[in-house]
Amino acid sequence: MPTTVTVNSSICGFTHRITGKLEGKNIVVDIESPCGKIKSMSHMEIPMMETMDIKDNYVMDRAQKAQCTPICLVPSGVLHVCRMETGMLSKSLSKKNERVSIEFNEV
Repeated sequence: MPTTVTVNSSICGFTHRITGKLEGKNIVVDIESPCGKIKSMSHMEIPMMETMDIKDNYVMDRAQKAQCTPICLVPSGVLHVCRMETGMLSKSLSKKNERVSIEFNEV
């Protein structure tokens, strides 16, 4: 069964749906999004070994080519999907915790 997550980018006003499935040595990721930049990277066949490092990373390279802002949450969402599909992040633990958040306390 594929992994699906929702990324709520409330600062930019967009909600994105990211779905990924491990196929051989690649994670095939599709993103439904109203954002033009994210649409340009919406279908990716990500080599599993190119998600291990934050600097030399297929997803981050694609986000940079799409000219995503440095604070865009979608690349992180894609990497969470990749980690769950490869078993490096527990799907049951992720579901139990339900979400990851950033809280702006001192603004």
